[in-house]
Amino acid sequence: MRIELSSEELATSRFAVSPLFELMGVLRVLSGRSRGYPAQTWVRRLSPAYDELRQHAGCAVLLALQGGTYHAGFITPPPHSMAQTFADDLAAVRATPLALAREEIRACLEARPVTDAGIRATLAGAEIVEVIADALAHAWDRLLAPHWPRIRSAYERDVTAHAAMLGRAGWAKTLGDLHPRIRWRAGGLELARCAPDDRLTAPRGLLLVPSAFVWPGFAVYADEPWPCTLVYPAGHRSAFEPSTGDRLSALARLMGRTRARLLDELREPATTSQLAAGLRLSVGTVGDHLAVLREAGLLDRSRAGYRVLYRRTPLGDSLVDEAATP
Repeated sequence: MRIELSSEELATSRFAVSPLFELMGVLRVLSGRSRGYPAQTWVRRLSPAYDELRQHAGCAVLLALQGGTYHAGFITPPPHSMAQTFADDLAAVRATPLALAREEIRACLEARPVTDAGIRATLAGAEIVEVIADALAHAWDRLLAPHWPRIRSAYERDVTAHAAMLGRAGWAKTLGDLHPRIRWRAGGLELARCAPDDRLTAPRGLLLVPSAFVWPGFAVYADEPWPCTLVYPAGHRSAFEPSTGDRLSALARLMGRTRARLLDELREPATTSQLAAGLRLSVGTVGDHLAVLREAGLLDRSRAGYRVLYRRTPLGDSLVDEAATP
């Protein structure tokens, strides 16, 4: 597959995050319809909540539309920016015209028939858009809302790092860094192991969306209302990997629990606000601890546009690696 991109289209390309896309990713993983396990222990912890959702009438209707070869587009509206919120996504779903929802539901049922008479009756009802929107809100609250600050922080860190790379090395290097099977060549993006004869254009620029739930692959969307979109794997380590926890207890005794957590968290570069969101601490608290760690030679910092990124120094890496060794 190849995505043709002119210089003007490249100039309008941008990153965005989609909370609702991530929710659907969680549901695909929990239903066993996706191999994109960001962290199996994390998924197992959500299984009881998922089992409860399956008994919820609205969620059962929502799940009935998943897993076929066709996906109802109105359930996952395209994101517009890194500031996208779940409330933004849900408002877009609720604004879906009933005729459009019925058309897409019909296509879903043709691809994956539903035999349950009650679910079919609900899908055919006049309130189906509200039923699905309410089910999405319920699923979000039960599955993803408690974890979203950390997940969003992981995606923001990935985008910040790629934005810095874009400034240093340009689009070819940045796009090629998104996945081993993606590379820039002769005015276009080549995607290995996809349909070789497929050629797409991006008249509205390329939308780049980080997601843990396409790992270890990637996904391409080009059907309306989505612009040409590349969903690439990101954050599956920093968002879902368990902390080294007890193995860092000695380090915590040495420098304090908060500083040990910050040093562990900086396995990837991050800003003060991203660390604060991920660890649920105030920005001021994080800033104070980062200053001490930097003075001790364990951290360094650099500017990426208007952001300041902190990263571990080799000494910081060695200290964490030694403390985390069983």
